[in-house]
Amino acid sequence: MSTLEFNEALVGLEHNLTSFAMSFTRNHEDAKDLTQETMLKAITYRNYYTPQTNFKAWVFTIMRNLFINQYRRKVKSGAIFDHSKESFLVSNTPSHEESAIEIISVKDIQQKIDTLGEEYKEPFEMHFQGFKYKEIADKLDIPIGTVKSRIFIARKKLMDSLPDFAFSAN
Repeated sequence: MSTLEFNEALVGLEHNLTSFAMSFTRNHEDAKDLTQETMLKAITYRNYYTPQTNFKAWVFTIMRNLFINQYRRKVKSGAIFDHSKESFLVSNTPSHEESAIEIISVKDIQQKIDTLGEEYKEPFEMHFQGFKYKEIADKLDIPIGTVKSRIFIARKKLMDSLPDFAFSAN
């Protein structure tokens, strides 16, 4: 794929990328920023694109990864900007006063996590704490594919054992 073809294909996806970014950010300006960063990163790393493969999927994966990395940085900084009409700055630190229901819910979830076998529990907890797959694989001295598989299985087991906490996108 020539540079011209690559750029035309990328520009052709701009509207789709902006729509996809809106599903993450729920804010038009942030969606435009994310789209711009995605396009810049795609151009920067165009040598990593394998011709004759799904270009759209490659670019959308770049956007998803960018969003996840940005979100993790915001969470680690301890503050998340709320894009409501009032534009509050929301602290991401836990409140000192938790309701009884929250305490019971956390205990239920922790009990289910504790019932996972150690081979699933340790990678899952490390991933939940923010470690990347590669870091977990290195620390536990297991292949990265095994880490991903164990985290996936742990999530599946937890979803099955905690039906009251199921997320509904509808």
